[in-house]
Amino acid sequence: MATAVSANKAELIAIANAVATEKMIDKGIVIEAMEDAIQRAARARYGAENDIRAKLDPNSGDLRLWRVVEVVEAVDDYFKQVNLKEAQKLQPGAVVGDYIVDPLPPIEFGRIAAQAAKQVIFQKVRDAERERQYEEFKDRMGEIITGVVKRVEFGHVVVDLGRAEGVIRRDAQIPREVVRVNDRIRSLILNVRRENRGPQIFLSRAHPDFMKKLFAQEVPEIYDGIIEIKAAARDPGSRAKIGVISHDSSIDPVGACVGMKGSRVQAVVQEMQGEKIDIIPWSPDTATFVVNALQPASVSRVVIDEEEDRIEVVVPDDQLSLAIGRRGQNVRLASQLTGKAIDILTEADASEKRQKEFLERTEMFQTELDVDETLAQLLVAEGFGALEEVAYVEADEIASIEGFDEDLAAELQSRATEALERREEANRKLRRELGVSDDLATMPYITEAMLVTLGKAGIKTLDDLADLATDELVQKKRQEPRRRNEDAPKRPEDKGGVLGEYGLSEEQGNEIIMAARAHWFEDEEAPVAAAATDAEAPAEEA
Repeated sequence: MATAVSANKAELIAIANAVATEKMIDKGIVIEAMEDAIQRAARARYGAENDIRAKLDPNSGDLRLWRVVEVVEAVDDYFKQVNLKEAQKLQPGAVVGDYIVDPLPPIEFGRIAAQAAKQVIFQKVRDAERERQYEEFKDRMGEIITGVVKRVEFGHVVVDLGRAEGVIRRDAQIPREVVRVNDRIRSLILNVRRENRGPQIFLSRAHPDFMKKLFAQEVPEIYDGIIEIKAAARDPGSRAKIGVISHDSSIDPVGACVGMKGSRVQAVVQEMQGEKIDIIPWSPDTATFVVNALQPASVSRVVIDEEEDRIEVVVPDDQLSLAIGRRGQNVRLASQLTGKAIDILTEADASEKRQKEFLERTEMFQTELDVDETLAQLLVAEGFGALEEVAYVEADEIASIEGFDEDLAAELQSRATEALERREEANRKLRRELGVSDDLATMPYITEAMLVTLGKAGIKTLDDLADLATDELVQKKRQEPRRRNEDAPKRPEDKGGVLGEYGLSEEQGNEIIMAARAHWFEDEEAPVAAAATDAEAPAEEA
């Protein structure tokens, strides 16, 4: 490239064409880089203070070099200004205020100037090449691309994609997959980012979308949109599940994905290094989809907890280990596939749990409502589980229970209301003993029971509450599945927010926090108002 600035006209254009073709960039960018290099060399020759321009004809290779000067009456800067008399010699008719061109003779490049020009051209071409790579790949995220393994560095695989390089980081590789230099490899374009060292193209073979795209390549019905993959979950290198649905009732989605004698699914399995794939019919009904997702285990029944966003699945005793899977793999994948937390219980566990809840609720109604065991059991059997439900439900709903009447329903609701008031008063007394400010009781959605919980957590003033973030206040505690393999890695304990057990929404949490912070802004406004009053006082006295 050092010869590019000292070569003859034909060679200059030939070099520009060759570089543009090799780097796959616009020839105009290379010409512009050469012009910039020549301008810098000319400034070094004639003085950096000069405003020197260079123009290289992209067809003929002719080079024009000039400096731009301003026409003035009295010259202060001899490098960038010229008086009117000298200006009219260069350009007849020039007037004060014009900018005119002062032609310069071509320069001979020395070794240092040629090296500097070479660096300028290299940098410009490299920047243009990087921009071309980014523009080419930024809209291809989510596509599968084939490349050649160029090298392996610190466990990361660098892939030659032809016009650029991509990297498969260690966490995006299939575990235990052996990759060698010069191997052809397919991967998903996960992300393309601009960075100082050039565009970084991140690839993945472990992402669930990689499996989806492989199926789209092997199954024409998926490519055409007749069959849709609604959900996918992977344990890379071991097992995967996909939920599929057909938009054409005459086509079986599972059969189409499996193919004749398993040919289609086997092609995907081979690309994913033998990863076993369960193909599951997707259903809009959550319970049905969960049952399908836990295949091959059979499920007795499903209980959905909408408030906790959890699903309780009851399985026969002999199906427990199959439903959980090795190291909890089957239930974990089913949970990822459905987007719900799943608890696995045996019939015996479920029965024991129901009996325990039944007894606890019966005892609570007996104590709080001062009724006998039979009446309390009838309330629990009808689905009542809390005093609030008895106190605030329509009286007709209680009266409709067999053996109950309107008078009994009214009496039960009256006792439930009194019990709630007693509970509220006991919590208020305990809250004050804990030193929780009465100001906190004025916050929206806050009950006395919540104030006791706040007090036990050391939150006793408005400032204490205002200092919390929303998730620190209302985030629900993440529960561990009730049944899990003991060998499975345990997640770090999640304590949730201080009031996470009360089921407050994020919007309600935001409202509480903002109400607690309101006095901060009032405190800021008070000095401003006082200052304004002080400023007015002297004027009134005058």
